[in-house]
Amino acid sequence: MILSIQNVVKTYGNYTAVDHVSFDVPKGSVFGLLGPNGAGKTSLIRMITTITGPDEGAIYLEGEKLNARTPEKIGYMPEERGLYKKMKVGDHLMYLAQLKGLTKDQAEKAINHWFDKFEIQDWRPKKIEDLSKGMQQKIQFIATIVHQPRLLILDEPFTGLDPINTNLIKDEIAQLNAAGISIIFSTHRMEQVEEMCDHIVLINKGRNVLYGEVQDIKNQYKQNIFRVEAQGGIPADFGDHFTVHSQEKNAVTVRLEDESKSNDLLKYFIQKGARITRYEEILPTFNEIFIRRVEETENE
Repeated sequence: MILSIQNVVKTYGNYTAVDHVSFDVPKGSVFGLLGPNGAGKTSLIRMITTITGPDEGAIYLEGEKLNARTPEKIGYMPEERGLYKKMKVGDHLMYLAQLKGLTKDQAEKAINHWFDKFEIQDWRPKKIEDLSKGMQQKIQFIATIVHQPRLLILDEPFTGLDPINTNLIKDEIAQLNAAGISIIFSTHRMEQVEEMCDHIVLINKGRNVLYGEVQDIKNQYKQNIFRVEAQGGIPADFGDHFTVHSQEKNAVTVRLEDESKSNDLLKYFIQKGARITRYEEILPTFNEIFIRRVEETENE
């Protein structure tokens, strides 16, 4: 495991922001840290990055309890960007890279690598305030990964980016992950979770309410809904045999009592002499799972 959260508690006065949360982030994974506003995600991130410490419990990075050297192993890109508007791009990145433990020569080499990769060498003398929001986002991303962290924490990393630059950063994240960097990805965009994450934890009211592999969770919340497309249309007596969820001319979606009944569904079409052109189980989206699980825990 790259990161282990063990029974962590964080309080602010009488308010408990994180309430005995435990989970592990597998090494090399893209791990979704999810939850509604006010769930405790930011408090968790602040503890992981050693900005604050837990009141109870412990956090380990690569098996070592968090300490003063931990920030050098982590790259954190907050939702609220933290660039110094009056500084020049090159000076700013040099300053942040050295804060993360790089020598001047190491920092210069790393910065040049990313400037060349993004083809932005001419940005070096510009002030941060003179860049567009999307351009500032690229600089923030470089600042986050310039020191080659072991763990990368990205909080809404695509905010302010157009589709082209969103895909550019997505590609870079995938390449960093393929190179062995573990990633914690926090977002409210559930379609991005399905696209990018292999594990997730869902936090609500400071507590862990859902945790595991993305595909396992989707299977856990499936409702035995199947869609069949058949050439020539759906037989007229179909509704006499199955509970119709929705129907079109050449397709029907049904909810079955249990998964084993899917064989009966196929058998029906075969007996009718229908030519099946498509057959699939419809798994719930992560957006649906997110809403359902949060609603389930609201009154717990």
